[in-house]
Amino acid sequence: MRSIYELTTEEAYQVVTEYLGHPLPPLDAIENEDWGRDYLLQHFQQHSVEELAAIGLTWDTPAGP
Repeated sequence: MRSIYELTTEEAYQVVTEYLGHPLPPLDAIENEDWGRDYLLQHFQQHSVEELAAIGLTWDTPAGP
């Protein structure tokens, strides 16, 4: 399982649009804004822990080095 927090903005965008089916503005409009990452995280929050686990994601924070 991979932590949502480890995803790059581009990876998060792809998961939200391709796997979770949310329509979003173009990636360029999101990744270059301070609010872009928070905006993507809001879309993940609309799904249960079980739904996220089914696509290999968790809310757990990443382990240290």
